[in-house]
Amino acid sequence: MRDFGDLQTQCCIAGGGPAGIMLGFLLARQGVDVVVLEKWPDFFRDFRGDTIHPSTLTILKELGLLDKFLQLPHNQTEQIAVHVGGESANVADFRHIGAVVPFLAFVPQWDFLNFITTEAKKFPNFHLHMETEAIGVDETNGKVIGVRARSKEGEFTITADLVVGADGRDSTIRAASKLKSHDLKAPIDVLWFRLSQTPNEEAKTLGYIDKRHMMVLIDRDTYWQCGFLIRKGDLTRVQDKGLDAFRKTIAAIAPILKDKVHELTSWDSVKLLSVTVDRLYTWYKPGLLCIGDSAHAMSPVGGVGINLAIADAVAAANILGPAFMSGEGVTIQALSKIQRRRELPARIIQYFQVFIQTHILEPVLKNNNPKMPLPLRVLNRVPFLQRIPAFLIGFGFRPEHVEGDSV
Repeated sequence: MRDFGDLQTQCCIAGGGPAGIMLGFLLARQGVDVVVLEKWPDFFRDFRGDTIHPSTLTILKELGLLDKFLQLPHNQTEQIAVHVGGESANVADFRHIGAVVPFLAFVPQWDFLNFITTEAKKFPNFHLHMETEAIGVDETNGKVIGVRARSKEGEFTITADLVVGADGRDSTIRAASKLKSHDLKAPIDVLWFRLSQTPNEEAKTLGYIDKRHMMVLIDRDTYWQCGFLIRKGDLTRVQDKGLDAFRKTIAAIAPILKDKVHELTSWDSVKLLSVTVDRLYTWYKPGLLCIGDSAHAMSPVGGVGINLAIADAVAAANILGPAFMSGEGVTIQALSKIQRRRELPARIIQYFQVFIQTHILEPVLKNNNPKMPLPLRVLNRVPFLQRIPAFLIGFGFRPEHVEGDSV
């Protein structure tokens, strides 16, 4: 068995999602030695977000990677529309928000992560360990000094100047560090499945709302990735009605799928995404920092989670890179600065998501004959106003920009 006991690094990042991979890349780019741990053998996960927003596309532009990134198979969305009870409304228009790239790019997250990983591996100080899971942290006198990890070869310890928890809403690092969180509650869960797509079939909308149900469709060229919203804890009730009833409901809500629902042959094809909205009171302690969903789990509303996580990574790299390279190390003041920089944007987005969940989605899931909400009617009738939700979705609050030169 290989002896990993003496493995050391400047920064050990638990989690190979958008926050972890992007932070690893940006730190390695500045000359920091980085180890990233990803517990799965690949990045393929159906329920990961696909929307790459103008804020992230701007970051890729600043890194000189945008043109190469846009060579990946992707779909572009300039406008967002929803169907509510048979009515249609355009609610966001990205074409006039002053973005470097004025659209949403729909790219499977595994393609995005593979792309960033390929770029990161060009730096010899970037080390990605797949099928390696963080299972705890090591502390001495109240300071985190490393990560306890497990791979196929056994358990081992990585000593690090800084440990970063970027391992998602069920973060092992957050739990091990005993950082306290505040649960904002989420009244919804999502059933996730895929249905085939007819050649040249074009998505006219992202959302369908009707008959106490809502669906979101993501265009992946050869198939639709479908998100079916249910009330929190309703999975058993939905399953008890039977798969045939579920198929009929899908066809009634989204007619574009009526000739494809027969492809759902068992409940094994339907995966539950349990929605959580929470955030840490404090994102850090000596030797440790949490970012992305580990610090603030987001609802799927607006598809902003991946972009907020990447913004966290950029802000963290802008502060941590110089701290590491100065030779003075990462102080508690630097970690506090990262939270101060990123906490307000996360709070604002979460409150916005909770408002949408509580005042739009939850009532819809209780109403058999929903009507188009007044705010969406206004947006549809005044196209100029569609720039407001487009800007908020596209850039969020306090967009981040890359600082520091590549080594």
